[in-house]
Amino acid sequence: METDNQRIEIRAYAKINLCLDVQGVLENGYHQVAMVMQQILLCDDVLLRWVPDETADGVVISMGTNRPWLPTDRRNLAWQAAELMAQTYASGVCGILRIDIKKRIPVAAGLAGGSSNCAAVIHGLNRIWDLGLSVKELCEAGARLGSDVPFCVMGQAAADPVLNVAFVDDPLACHCAVATGRGTDLEPVPGLNSYLVLSKPPISVSTAEAYRGVDEEEIAGRPDIPEMVRGLRKKDSTLIQKNMVNVLENYTLKRYPVAMYTKNKMQKECNCDALLMSGSGPTVFGLCADREGAKAACRVMKEINRESFWTRTTV
Repeated sequence: METDNQRIEIRAYAKINLCLDVQGVLENGYHQVAMVMQQILLCDDVLLRWVPDETADGVVISMGTNRPWLPTDRRNLAWQAAELMAQTYASGVCGILRIDIKKRIPVAAGLAGGSSNCAAVIHGLNRIWDLGLSVKELCEAGARLGSDVPFCVMGQAAADPVLNVAFVDDPLACHCAVATGRGTDLEPVPGLNSYLVLSKPPISVSTAEAYRGVDEEEIAGRPDIPEMVRGLRKKDSTLIQKNMVNVLENYTLKRYPVAMYTKNKMQKECNCDALLMSGSGPTVFGLCADREGAKAACRVMKEINRESFWTRTTV
């Protein structure tokens, strides 16, 4: 990792959902959720370079990625994060901001890759512009851009080697949290310590589509969030695995047979302790007993899905 007062590179970590329940629709139109979000080591690299220039018209943003089909303008959450930080916290600052993102996290996969990039820009500009904002304040900024962004802010504050020294005493710097409301009301909880395999079928699933679709589905089983938290606190794998339920599977696995096929193959051919779809999908993950088990499962899943990875949770 490289950083100075005008340059910072941040690890933008992915997340999985250990459980996810949808509990209705709020007055603002967002779905009310209750879920446990867990950070994992799979990450993108986000590099920010800042050149002060008093002749510039405010903050002039440019952006690049190693995925040529990704937008590198205002359609990208990372760009929106830079604009928000400039408008909210850096009035009168002038210069050139370059954002470069090295993508590893699959896109539209239920892993919060875009939200994590967004959070990295928020963190990076907090450092470059010496704003001195707390994790809570950074989360409040992130909540204006997306429901998963605040958790990504919290996770990066805990895990990124450039950032974590500044936030070592901040209670919101964490690897795992219960998320309620629209997903932005967050309570840190002890995280899961596990290796895992991830496999994303070659499709993309719209989060909005999945939430709309699940409204029409009959939900047979829901996770017990307090029991899941007790399991995490006690490191009780039985309670954790019992409550690894994602109600969005009721829509996504039915609507996209390739996602169901991915989960079935992982269940039949990989020695995983528990399986679940993350977020709105289509990525499926499996908990593995050890590193070698995760690597072996990844080899199996790569036979059908190129975007398969082995990794572990952050702790």
